[in-house]
Amino acid sequence: MSCDRFLVGVQSAVADESRQYCFAHLFREIDKVDERNRSDEWIAFRKKLMRLLNDALRLNDAEGVNEYSWESRYARLLDRLGNLCGESWSDPDVVRLCKRLQKSAHGLFTFLIDENVHHTNNHAEREIRPAVIMRKVIQQNRSDKAAHTQEVLMSVYRTLKLRRHDPVKTVVDALSIYLETGKLPALPEKILSDG
Repeated sequence: MSCDRFLVGVQSAVADESRQYCFAHLFREIDKVDERNRSDEWIAFRKKLMRLLNDALRLNDAEGVNEYSWESRYARLLDRLGNLCGESWSDPDVVRLCKRLQKSAHGLFTFLIDENVHHTNNHAEREIRPAVIMRKVIQQNRSDKAAHTQEVLMSVYRTLKLRRHDPVKTVVDALSIYLETGKLPALPEKILSDG
């Protein structure tokens, strides 16, 4: 893929989506490859990629950068990513990682454009952890229907918790309304704190 086509794809996809490729997972994968691959090509690729990712993190943390300078630095990050993935690599780990970066390049720097997006998905993983633990404790779901039921209930439960409602009371109240009217009420809005 040419660098120009790569950059156009990244820029149009960034405008369409707000996904973020998790840097924590990427760093972890780089460390795993480091444990078993010490080829010169991997080391060279790793050095360039780590410099690129750390420059993106520094740009995110930079304060007082004027708009022109920020846009220039952001464009250089995209150019560097395109050039890095566009090089002819022969090391299997480098080739594999380049393919993955090309595939998810639209979500690599979303955190730079949208201040509500973090460069890792640690928060999201912490949010789904209770459902994962529950699934392990009950020793998995026994059917697709049960798995779907758990997905829906956990989604409602976590949403209500995040909106600062008592999930059990809210679900019981909603079921009472449903029994009386035949219609489920909408999820309640988030309770804002007084402070």
